Amino acid sequence: MPPAHVVEVDHLTKTFKLHKEKNNSLKQLIASGGKRNVYEEFVAVDDVSFSVDEGEVFGIIGHNGSGKSTLLKCMAGILVPNKGSATVHRRMSALLELGAGFHPELSGRDNIFLNAAILGMGRKDIAQRFDEIVDFSQLWEFIESPVKTYSSGMYVRLAFAIAINVDPRLLIIDEILAVGDITFQQRCLEKFVEFRNEGRTIVLVTHDLGSVQSMCDRAIWLTRGKIAGAGDPGDLIESYRGTMLGDRVEGSEGTTRRGSGEVRVTKVELLVNGSPIPVKRFRTNDEIMFRLHYEATERIERPVFQISIRTLGGQTITAPTGRDNDNVPPSVSGEGTVEIRIPKVALLHGTYDFDVAITDYNIQHVFDHLARALRFDVMTGPLRELFDGVVTMYPEWSIN
Repeated sequence: MPPAHVVEVDHLTKTFKLHKEKNNSLKQLIASGGKRNVYEEFVAVDDVSFSVDEGEVFGIIGHNGSGKSTLLKCMAGILVPNKGSATVHRRMSALLELGAGFHPELSGRDNIFLNAAILGMGRKDIAQRFDEIVDFSQLWEFIESPVKTYSSGMYVRLAFAIAINVDPRLLIIDEILAVGDITFQQRCLEKFVEFRNEGRTIVLVTHDLGSVQSMCDRAIWLTRGKIAGAGDPGDLIESYRGTMLGDRVEGSEGTTRRGSGEVRVTKVELLVNGSPIPVKRFRTNDEIMFRLHYEATERIERPVFQISIRTLGGQTITAPTGRDNDNVPPSVSGEGTVEIRIPKVALLHGTYDFDVAITDYNIQHVFDHLARALRFDVMTGPLRELFDGVVTMYPEWSIN
């Protein structure tokens, strides 16, 4: 009977000694009263427990220094926990540090055989997969060159190509893919999907919250070595962003606000088919208008208004700004309104969240950001597309 979980982390704690002073001479040793070293104990991971099931893509998020990488190293067997345990029940391949295990003086070819052997493959199996590894890395031109001459992107391409071709049932990745170019990242994403379809398991640490939201089945959020939250990636990421950006809860429906506040959105209205009465429901193909009421406590030069529509799972459908089509006022002060008309709504039936924001012209400084400013429902209209999807492309069918 196979184990219920691929990975089991049970009350894991990992600490490090942070040395304040170090005695390098007999004189220093005597002066310190015989104390060889003065140090503090730093708790990197603090009593963490979770499990990862077969075939899951499991995300770990958190700010720098929250203990994510230390946790992965304990899972990979690189570090030994002070307390608790991290048990892995499947063949594992780990990508934790760029070029970890590579010998800089050896060629790419030699490093493939060296790294694959460290990951548990025999020489005959490595030789059989050699061409696949190099094909994926696209490094045929450089495969006989010492890896010390490789760029960071070439390093990660070769390391990833080796890791995925040793036939792992569990792949552990720590932010390493961030250095790849867009083509390589797309191929990695395709490989992740292939792994997932094959029932393999992936544990992913990354600051790319979009990847966590779109790829992961579950996630945990670490802060100061402890689990601050766990569960659905969309909900978790929203809470994490709110905490990191200083969001404040404003309404009973979970509306949150952040920004410097010189100009703020005071009300959002949704109008349908020219009616002056605000609603929260309309149909696909209707004409709608979002009316934003704002108030500025001082004169703001060239503010940019932005809206976004998201699914309840957090996936952004659209996020246009007034700057996209040069609709930026020279300045605003006092009270006013902004109207955004959509003559033919392509959204399909479902429930959606509407966010608004006001920034400076460079879209760097946030005056106001109101998440979940409005939640609305879309009902089925003349186009009855009842299956998957969030928007219609208004197809015109012709069958002969």
